[in-house]
Amino acid sequence: MAEAMIEFQSVTKQYQGGQAAVDDLSMSIDKGSITVFVGPSGCGKTTSLRMINRMVEPTKGTITVDGKDVTSVPAAELRRSMGYVMQSSGLMPHRSVLDNIATVPRLNGVSKADARKRAEELLDVVGLASGLGKRYPSQLSGGQQQRVGVARALAADPPVLLMDEPFSAVDPVVRDELQRELLRLQRDLAKTIVFVTHDIDEATVLGDKVAVFAVGGKLAQYATPEEILRAPANEFVASFVGRDRGFRHLGFSAADGVTIRPVPKVTRGGNADGGTDVDARGNAGGWRLVVDAESRPLGWEGPGSGSDLIPGGSLFRPGDTLRRALDSALSSPSGLGVAVDGDGRVAGVIEAAEVLAVIESARRVRQDAL
Repeated sequence: MAEAMIEFQSVTKQYQGGQAAVDDLSMSIDKGSITVFVGPSGCGKTTSLRMINRMVEPTKGTITVDGKDVTSVPAAELRRSMGYVMQSSGLMPHRSVLDNIATVPRLNGVSKADARKRAEELLDVVGLASGLGKRYPSQLSGGQQQRVGVARALAADPPVLLMDEPFSAVDPVVRDELQRELLRLQRDLAKTIVFVTHDIDEATVLGDKVAVFAVGGKLAQYATPEEILRAPANEFVASFVGRDRGFRHLGFSAADGVTIRPVPKVTRGGNADGGTDVDARGNAGGWRLVVDAESRPLGWEGPGSGSDLIPGGSLFRPGDTLRRALDSALSSPSGLGVAVDGDGRVAGVIEAAEVLAVIESARRVRQDAL
């Protein structure tokens, strides 16, 4: 059984003259895991997060972190012992990136030189070039600012990381990138992360466990993402997860059985590679995949000569799920999902019909096992 790092014991937050923002919350958050609080606006998920570091004080109940009641620690000291990442990154505009990251170590008494050295190390950890350390927040993109926010939260090496809708202000492509980066960081660092979002897709992608909050601050269901998608606890959870929860559930099924087939390719600025039929039954319908000199995909060339380069859809990578496999095929202009190897080079293509056949086969296996 996993060891608990954070525990809520009958916690309520009641604001004067209003209904409870959080109503009798009891839950245990596992050490070294990502727990996601999800739900509609006004359901108490952010209030619950902020009670962990006492940015909000509970009306009643007890919250413990690593067995210690949070009220037994001075609020400022408690906050410095945890990482905190917010939606807008919250960087100080008049300080450089390095000085922003070094903020908490400096508050904890670390020398300026050592704090800056730690900040330089963390730039690499969160995937930022060292040269960005001398820039100011206004000189960074939104995604880069959020990475700096994560680096700042990690600077004092806290055991707990609180993240309040940190990726909601960036575009979908950057958001997907940041989600992948967070999962990579967690594999390396094994922090106890509490993450707030209103997006059920983000919750199921990131969470080891997901807490679904209902309006009125009630915990509606607390379980693994797979269980919430497969067996919602009540009508509210089923409605919040959405009617397409079956599609989301594909995110927990490996796509090992999907066949990767060859595809006609053309190198940008070069000639076609001679072309191979997409499979034994036919061909790619006149579509050719355009790649660079390293065989990394650039887009598609439609049927006919002299057609423009059409951007491709999402890519399918080794170890991806059936959901990503189907998405790569359905989002491609050719109807063929592009499969790439670990270095991003084209391995071949996958067809939606074959992905659906694997999904149906898996469904029948599950049904037979019941």
